[in-house]
Formats: sequence, C-alpha cells, structure tokens
Amino acid sequence: MHVVATAGHVDHGKSTLVRALTGMEPDRWEEERRRGLTLDLGFAWTRLPDGADVAFVDVPGHERLVANMLAGVGPVPAVMFVVAADQGWQQQSEEHLAVLDALDVRHGLLAVTRCDLTDPATVAAVRDDALTRIAATSLGKVAAVTVSGATGEGLDELRTALADLTRALPSPDLDADVRLWIDRAFTIQGRGTVVTGTLRAGTVNVGDELALADGTPVKVRGLQALKQTRTQVGAVARVAVNLRGAPETLRRGDVLLTPGRWLTTDLVDVRLRGDAAPDLSRHLTLHAGSAAVPVTVRPLGDDTARLALSRPLTLRVGDIALLRDPGSHRVPAGITVLDVRPPRFTRRGAAAARARELAALPGVPDGASELRRRGLIRRGDLLAMGLTPPSAPVAGDWLADPGHWADLRRRLVKAVDEHAARHPTDPGLPTEAARRALGLPDRALVEALAGDDLQRRDGRLYGATTRPQLPPHVQRAVDAVRRDLAESPFRAPEAGRLAELGLTPKLLTAAAAAGALRKLSNEIVLLPDCEARAAAILARLPQPFTLSQARQALDTTRRVAVPLLEHLDRRGYTVRVDETHRRCLPR
Repeated sequence: MHVVATAGHVDHGKSTLVRALTGMEPDRWEEERRRGLTLDLGFAWTRLPDGADVAFVDVPGHERLVANMLAGVGPVPAVMFVVAADQGWQQQSEEHLAVLDALDVRHGLLAVTRCDLTDPATVAAVRDDALTRIAATSLGKVAAVTVSGATGEGLDELRTALADLTRALPSPDLDADVRLWIDRAFTIQGRGTVVTGTLRAGTVNVGDELALADGTPVKVRGLQALKQTRTQVGAVARVAVNLRGAPETLRRGDVLLTPGRWLTTDLVDVRLRGDAAPDLSRHLTLHAGSAAVPVTVRPLGDDTARLALSRPLTLRVGDIALLRDPGSHRVPAGITVLDVRPPRFTRRGAAAARARELAALPGVPDGASELRRRGLIRRGDLLAMGLTPPSAPVAGDWLADPGHWADLRRRLVKAVDEHAARHPTDPGLPTEAARRALGLPDRALVEALAGDDLQRRDGRLYGATTRPQLPPHVQRAVDAVRRDLAESPFRAPEAGRLAELGLTPKLLTAAAAAGALRKLSNEIVLLPDCEARAAAILARLPQPFTLSQARQALDTTRRVAVPLLEHLDRRGYTVRVDETHRRCLPR
C-alpha cells in the first residue's frame, strides 16, 4: 500500500477529486458533507493501474484548520497538490506549500482541478504558475495533470501519474522500530479502543506488545487496513489498531511505539530552515507527526535553536518537523532534530559553546559522531535516539568512544598510583572512589577500564604498588610483635600491648596486607605462617580433637584458639566432625 496526502486551498476540489478517484466519501462528518467543506481528516483508497493500492489522507484547506491539515500530512511520504483552474494560486495554496517545504516532502504531483470551468489557456497558465512555485521547494519538479472531478476528464491520466509517483517512493524499512502517530482515537462497543494512523516504517502484528509515550503497555487486539482485517500490516500503510489496555484519554498526537526503543523528550536542539528562521517568535507551536505542541524557542546560532516543549514527544535525531505561529497563520521554520538529550546550560558561555557545537552537526543520524561527542552512552539510548551503534559495548550496555576510553584508562591508572602514594599503608583505591574520581555513571565501567593494567582485589584497585608500605615507626612496632610471637607463636598480643605499640586495627590490616602478620580479627594477630605451624601441631593429636585439646597443644588461650580454629576450617586445614570435635584434613 502507498499513502498520499492532499494539499491545497479551501474549496479547490480536493475531496471531490478523491471521491472521483476512489468512489468513496472521504468526509466523515455529516456537517462536512452538508457544508461541502472538509473540517477534519478524511480517508479513502483505490487501486491504481499497476495493481498497487493507494490510500488518500484528505486534509482540510481552510486557514483555521491548518493544524488538522498538518496532522494528516506530517507522517505521509507523498502529496497530491491541488489547485483549481478557475481560481488559481491562493493564500492557503501558499501556506500548504510552505508546510510541505518545511517538512521536506520530496515526492508529489500537481492536480489542476475544475479544468471544465475555464478555458485551456487559463488552465495552462494556472498549471505553469503552480509548477514554478512548487519547483522552488523541497518537492522540486513534479508531474502535472489537468482534471475535472465533476466530469471525469483527466482521471485516467491522474491515476497513471499516481502510479508513477508511488513507484518512485523509497522502500520503507519493514524492520524499523514502530512509531505510529495517532490521528484518530475512538471506542467501538464491545471492542474497546481503536486508533488510526499512517504507519511510515516498521511492521505491526496482532498480538504485539506496544507502548505509549509514557511507557504504558498496550496489546494489539486486532488490525485493519483498507477496511480489511489483517494479522499483519507493514509500512507504508493506513492502519486501524484495536488496542487492549489503552486509556480512554488517547487522542490525536499520541503515539504507539516499539517498547524500550524510544526516548521521550521535552527539550531538543534543532537546525532551522526557512526565511524567517533567524527571527523567530519566542512562543510557537511545534508540529511533529500528528502532534501539535506549544514550545518556547531559544535561538542559539544562525540556524540553530533550543526548543522547550510543553509536553514530551517521542523524537529522534534526524526527525523533520516544523514550527508554526498560529496567530499569524505562517510557517516560520522547518526543523531538523539534532539532539534529543541536549546538555543543560549550567555555566556562563555554555549557550554560545553549544551553538558552535551544533553548527558542526550534520543533522543526519550518525552514531559514531554522537558517541565521539558524548564519550559514553548506553547502547539502548543511542538506538532510541535513532542512531546505529558504531561498536560493541565496553561494559554491560555502555558504549565508549575509543579516544575517550583510552583517556579514561590513563586517568584511572594515574588515580590509583596517586592514591597509593598518599596512602602507603592502604594503597588499594576503592572501586567506588575510582568511579567518583573519573565521574563515571557505573562501577562496571571502572572494572572494564582496569583491564590488565591494574590488579583487582577485595573491591580495590592496585597499580605498581600492590602491598602496603609500612612507615618506619609502624614497621618497628610490627617487628616488636613478631619478636613476641617468635617466642610464643600462638600467644597473640593483648589489646593493651597493641595499643602500647600504637597498632590500631587499620595499621594491623596494613601489616597483614604487607605480609608481615596474619590478622584473625581486629585484636588478634599471629605470624603469617601460623596456619601451617598450627596444622602440623594439631595433626599429632589423636583425631578427632576438642577445642580444649587444641588450646593445650598450641599453648594458647581460648581467646586465640576459637578464631584460629575457625580460620583453619575456612582455609581447609581442619573440619568439624560434630559440635565439639574437629579433625585435620590431609594436605
């Protein structure tokens, strides 16, 4: 299926032409048919001479209804521009063309209607004038057909021109993430909520789990395209989706999305197009897809600006939209989205620096450039921005620019070495401290950065210095303890003796890490080889043995024997037999 929108001045015969092409009534409301004036979006379809189906989104032409026109044109890839031969180019012809140009629509044709109401010379003059105006916009040179919806003159030629137009349209990406801008939402008795829209890319299946912009999950209960029930609809297509779980508040401008693959944003940086772009009003309306949202405009560079949206929208880098001033009925600028996660301005000069940065952005999705600019970003966020990840994650879901990653690694090694120099008795830099020092968002990044350059032990990072360096006065105190233990290896010094020597729990930990002592608890230390020496003595006891027998054999106290035996259990020298007995394990 192909989808084509109409455009043109009010009462130039757009609906009449669609009716003649399709045999269907595009005007849905009785008031529209009574007044002969399209007030809202209309929909009809037909089969072209080449066998392809084309659906029309018939838009209103009245100046007060341009917002409705934009809701229909926004998601549609091609347009049939209608100008009446008996009236020629009019005010809304100009505004509709400005809308199409701002939206960068590149595929269309011209239908000069009511050719039966005037002479051939006037028809030709109106056609040539319209073609000249259209050629100066994004549409460029288009085919033109003169036609009469009333008499049927030229309809066959128009059908052929439509077939040529649709064949020239680029093939849609059927595997793309779904973003269906809703242009109608209503309730059917016994079926629930139904929404309609133009599916520009992707595929929707019955049973699919989709999401609204706020993350609310909904399920596809049924599908229709061209009033035929389908189990699957692929782009490009007009589609009606019956939803389960949808709130009653759904309205035009909402979206159905592939879950977890889109970002919503209320702040975007954009590139501007159009003659009025450098001189924008502060308060305008942003039209994106079928949505219309008031925005506050902050100009940045010559052709860039920041938009603060009154409500979040689901946008991606490279999206095309437009700004409109409803009060003056003009289109000040078309926009291309450059960034959907722009940095906040927190310091003087940040806006000017940002303008220089935006000036260098291409305005087309480029994952490598975005990663280089940000340094670090989650893969899912990059995809949700509409960008292709240029490399594999470095840790978890995190992507890193190679240059930035190498710089982070150098900074981490430096931070570890500096920490060891400042804290010789505790040289290991805690992973969390390293994360804060580098300003990283995730500890997993620190672990990945450490690589083979650093050692990781007990939640700390070590560089060239892997063991504590004991200051001279601490070393003398440790030597005194070692001399005491040399005479009685299992008579651990009392707390008073340790305090007398100035050995705090932290210094004892450093001594143990340096390999000078074995720390069993905050107040009990022995020689480093205490396990092997104790195990050799206990192995000579009748097996199994009790705590009391072990204490006597080791010539120590219960204060030392209990933690020592538990330590031997953990190290695999001994094992419990029952509540009161242990035995030695072979080594």
